[in-house]
Amino acid sequence: MALMALLDESAVKVPLLAKDKAGIIRELVDLLSASGKVNDSEALLRAVLERESLGSTGLENGIAVPHGKTDAVKDVCLAVGVAPEGVDFDSADGKPSRLFFLLAAPKGKAGPHIAALSEIARLAHSASLIGALVRAKDSAELLDLLR
Repeated sequence: MALMALLDESAVKVPLLAKDKAGIIRELVDLLSASGKVNDSEALLRAVLERESLGSTGLENGIAVPHGKTDAVKDVCLAVGVAPEGVDFDSADGKPSRLFFLLAAPKGKAGPHIAALSEIARLAHSASLIGALVRAKDSAELLDLLR
C-alpha cells in the first residue's frame, strides 16, 4: 500500500498548532474530518485515544503514529502534520515528536491498516527524510517530499 494513495493535501497540516499530545490528536482527527473522510469525528477521537491508552504510539526520531480502528471511517485514511517545535508524545526515545501520521481504519480492514503502519515505520529509518519533512514550509512541500 502506498501512503500517497491514502493522502491528499486537505489532510496535511504544516504547522500543527497544538502544544500537547491530546491537542495534536484532536487537530489531526479534525483535519481528517474536514477532508470528508470521517463520518463521526468523536468516534474516531475515542478510538485513537483508546489505542493510545494501551501504549504510546510515539516512535523514535521524532515520529508519532497515533491510530485507531473505528466504523467512523469507510476506508483506511491518513492525516499528516508537523509540529516544528516538538510535542511530548511519550515517545520510545523520550524525545519530542515533530512528525505525526494519524491513521484511521474501519474495524474490518486490518490488512491495509497494518500495511500503512509498516510503510510509516520504514520511513522512520531515514533520518534525512524525516529532517526534510519536519522542515517543510507548507503542506505542498511535505507532500512533494513524501512523493
